[in-house]
Amino acid sequence: MTERIVVVGAALLSEGRLLSARRSAPPELAGRWELPGGKVEPGETPERALVRELREELGVEAEPLERVPGQWPLKPGYVLRVWTARLLPGSVEPRPLEDHDELRWLAPGEIWDVDWLDADVPAVKGALLRLDAGA
Repeated sequence: MTERIVVVGAALLSEGRLLSARRSAPPELAGRWELPGGKVEPGETPERALVRELREELGVEAEPLERVPGQWPLKPGYVLRVWTARLLPGSVEPRPLEDHDELRWLAPGEIWDVDWLDADVPAVKGALLRLDAGA
């Protein structure tokens, strides 16, 4: 069995809202929304990758909380795994630094107002269960 490259995504939750990020690149994904994150580097745990990616992409300090059950195929050889996460006390407000041109905090009733990437939809549904539970 071939080794899959793990891509981590953060269902970043704050004050009952979920952070969404609009892709600015590559062209085939630009304008669609996703959970922020990125590839796990060799020798890195998924949780450490999540912290690093949120720092690089959003300029924030965050803490992974729990994994959203499941994993979802991306392009061939890649798989998405998602964790709920929260901003650490004293962290700055997220801002788009890499690969995104807009961020939106979405309340539960607004979650489907954005055009999510297909692979992110089941992960968002899983994160929404935690948001509804008061995570």
